[in-house]
Amino acid sequence: MLKKADSKAIAPDAQEGARSATESASGAAEVKRWSTGRKRSVVLRLLRGEPVDAVSREVGVTIAELEQWRELALAGMEAGLKARTTDPLQARLNDAVRRVGELSMEVEILRKERELQARRPLSVRRSST
Repeated sequence: MLKKADSKAIAPDAQEGARSATESASGAAEVKRWSTGRKRSVVLRLLRGEPVDAVSREVGVTIAELEQWRELALAGMEAGLKARTTDPLQARLNDAVRRVGELSMEVEILRKERELQARRPLSVRRSST
């Protein structure tokens, strides 16, 4: 029969995806490698207002490292919110407007050439004799 692990002894989500976790004397798990998902869950706890020192003791990570994770998460969130999503219809409209501009310039050039040819006298051909 399998024994269930004591979920209170290990930080939330620490059991999932941990490659090498060892129990320390205090009962908290020491994890050498933190996945992005596990870091995200810890940072969300901090953003919800849990005390940094309590979370630090529970997950076995220094306060400085937790603060760094939080700063990186906030910077990434800010960058994500600044990014503009492009509308495919707007992109097609922009391409069409650009093409209309190109065609208008081409028409202007052809009209000017036609006007110049209309002003020139006909070429006089010389006989070869």
